[in-house]
Amino acid sequence: QVQLVESGGGLVQAGGSLRLSCAASGRSFRGNGMGWFRQAPGKEREFVAAINWSGGTNYADSVKGRFTISRDNAKNTVYLQMNSLKPEDTAVYSCAASSTYGSAIRANEYDYWGQGTQVTVSS
Repeated sequence: QVQLVESGGGLVQAGGSLRLSCAASGRSFRGNGMGWFRQAPGKEREFVAAINWSGGTNYADSVKGRFTISRDNAKNTVYLQMNSLKPEDTAVYSCAASSTYGSAIRANEYDYWGQGTQVTVSS
């Protein structure tokens, strides 16, 4: 059974940093794309960042230069380093794993999802 478990969320002041982790179990995602999405209250889920099997990345314009996605294949884990956080970054952040190798930006290209972790940025 495939599981994705996020951790690292919390409450931080504007300008602060958090590092999210997503640990996968049940199969290896070494050759697969992984992504992060977020959903704020009353808003639709939106793409944040993705990484392909070889380390190539994609970012939403709203987080470019502030967030960094990375992966450790030996640990079957993907990370999201979030710096210079803003109140508008407040959301539930979920990781996702694809059955393909690319760094997809559409949610329907992902097959496995974690439960999410809350990130709250205070002003």
